[in-house]
Amino acid sequence: MHSQLTFFCELDGPHLKKLFESRFVYDDLKTLGASISLGILDFSKERVEIVRRFNQFGIPVTAWLLLPKEDGYWFNLENHARALQRYADFKAWTDTNKLEWSAIGLDIEPDFNQMTDAYFMRPRVLKKVLKRYISKAVLKQASLAYRKLAVTIKDDGYFLETYHFPLIVDERKARSTVAQRIGGLVDVPADREVLMLYSSMFQPIGNRLLWTYAEDAQAIGVGSTGGGVVMQGAKVQPPLNWEEFCTDLRLAWQTGKPVYVFSLEGCVEQNFLPRLVTFDPSGEVEHPKTALVTGARIGLSGVLWLLESPFVLLAGLVGVISAIVAIQSGKKRRKTVIPNQRKRLQ
Repeated sequence: MHSQLTFFCELDGPHLKKLFESRFVYDDLKTLGASISLGILDFSKERVEIVRRFNQFGIPVTAWLLLPKEDGYWFNLENHARALQRYADFKAWTDTNKLEWSAIGLDIEPDFNQMTDAYFMRPRVLKKVLKRYISKAVLKQASLAYRKLAVTIKDDGYFLETYHFPLIVDERKARSTVAQRIGGLVDVPADREVLMLYSSMFQPIGNRLLWTYAEDAQAIGVGSTGGGVVMQGAKVQPPLNWEEFCTDLRLAWQTGKPVYVFSLEGCVEQNFLPRLVTFDPSGEVEHPKTALVTGARIGLSGVLWLLESPFVLLAGLVGVISAIVAIQSGKKRRKTVIPNQRKRLQ
């Protein structure tokens, strides 16, 4: 279907083994010419077995590095030391088992536990957010650590990918680091940046958001078709159905950029994979209206710019307040002068 199609797969060892019990999954991936970005949740025997099969069948596989949930799960501003150690452990595991990887993927997202706290509106998360916002030094330290990691990965001969929320694009345009500090994110240099434009997360404007950011993306992530890590007690977003999924695929395909699908297990569960073999991505698709999202992005960039320089914001507020006070004072003087003038005329 697509010369640069990749499926994310995020399963622990036993579930990963079960997913690939059917040879048809391998066959469909081969027919599609697809790659896999495999979440490294563990260093289990099941994962070794599956990666070796990918290598045998000639299916390119990216090592999508992840951490235990207690360490934040995704890579972020506060766990860079664990991220460096994770790569070192992964490299040793790879060498021991003689595994082959086409690339390394770094998923840059907020700390899983802090996201859970934010979802359930637990006050303790506000203290951490405020601390990060006022401390640019913390972000600088994390940026240096991840740049070191990126250099190490490149020196080891790997192609490097990063997976980001689209907000990172607006942050750069605003020349700001506010979103990174508030969210605990880090802008990591890579060979390819994949924007996670999952319309299921942003309904009912998911398609509009995808199409708005597509121009700025180096690669486009679409979904979700199901699966992924789940917050205990949180409401789970419904996955895309086949029609919604087709629309997103066609929009992404029209850009000519690499397309990443989250997730493989969701596609298998909904029986999307065999249907993709005969799917025509060049079919007609209605382009979403983007004026609303574009306007929101412009406003967001302005807010990020202002928050990056709080003294400018404060000066602006002082100026506005001063102008209002001056106008009100002028009106009062005018009301006082006019009656006095009338008395003199009489």
